[in-house]
Amino acid sequence: MVFYGLLTAALLMACCMYREPVRAGRQSRGGGMSRERMWNLCVLALLFTAMTAVAALRIDVGNDYGNYVNTFHEIYMNGYVVTEPGFNLFVRLVYGLCGGENYLAVFALFAAATSALFLRAMTDQSVDFRLSFTLFMLLGLYFRTFNTVRYYFVLAVTLYSLRYVLRGEWGKFLLWIAAAATFHKSVLVVIPLYLLAALPWKRWQIALGAVLWASLPVFQDFWIEMVLKLYPSYQNTVYLEKGTGLEGSLMGIVRCAAVLVLCLAVRKDEVPVGQGRSVRILELAANRFYLKLNLLGLAVYTCASFLPLVSRFGYYLITAHVLLVPGILCRLPEGRKKRALYALVLLFGALYFAYFLLTAHQEGVRVLPYHTWIFTEKEWLNGSFIF
Repeated sequence: MVFYGLLTAALLMACCMYREPVRAGRQSRGGGMSRERMWNLCVLALLFTAMTAVAALRIDVGNDYGNYVNTFHEIYMNGYVVTEPGFNLFVRLVYGLCGGENYLAVFALFAAATSALFLRAMTDQSVDFRLSFTLFMLLGLYFRTFNTVRYYFVLAVTLYSLRYVLRGEWGKFLLWIAAAATFHKSVLVVIPLYLLAALPWKRWQIALGAVLWASLPVFQDFWIEMVLKLYPSYQNTVYLEKGTGLEGSLMGIVRCAAVLVLCLAVRKDEVPVGQGRSVRILELAANRFYLKLNLLGLAVYTCASFLPLVSRFGYYLITAHVLLVPGILCRLPEGRKKRALYALVLLFGALYFAYFLLTAHQEGVRVLPYHTWIFTEKEWLNGSFIF
């Protein structure tokens, strides 16, 4: 726990060196890269290296680490697995290049790809990278990538692909999601969900949607059957027996509710858009889209909490919090209200992070305690240790 706290503090201090705003493409007089751009690239390289190293050097950290080691082995031996073909091909390719079973290399490559995508998404799509990265760490997103590596890889892909939704470039968006689905097919649910959030909502549609979502618990058997068609491997497993429930979805509900309160607090605030015109902050295209994702996420966590591993669907909707919150706060006019909301957001993030650390050892997360293979028994390194 102390290690994670110190690591987070160090990364946040490094993040503070990032200079806002980044003028993409600005060059110096000599035709080279500007000093500002070079400085920011160095900061990002430092963050990427630290994030990748900590994730790559871990061993037996994560609720399903051992299961993945077994899955890698079965893939390499052409055994039966339920994982997707793109993931299977990737594992065979890495093991082939390594000349044998080297699951540490697979975990390291997933760590690098996931970290790179999250950083790229936040630098390109956030109006305040420093605040986005702070939320990324305090909400526990980085440490959760130690679990279900293929899921969090495609989660990073979906965050990156939001740019295409906002631009209306649906062809590019679908290509990214189709590629991600070869690693974790649950990502396909974002196609209808993101399309729904991109459409204009009318009051009667909102009312109809609310009735539909409220009816989900009433028809639990039907919706569980639909989920099993997407996840047939969950049939007759412990996932269906224990269920998530509202208690298991509590932190997701808290996050969505907190963001909704923030949105209500700024619902009348406006931002100038040029030519003497102004528009409400929540009416900006990106903020409006992210707010809709938050509302859908709140509906999922409250009305569909009976679904097995509902958080996998919820995180596709609420990870955009790291873009929405800066998109709101940074556009507020300077003053007491802006400072107060900034302070409340950071306080909420700190409390959320503290709660995450206190529960990070529990089943379903188990990213504590942290172990590294550098100081671990030799059998781990030669690949003979199979859970």
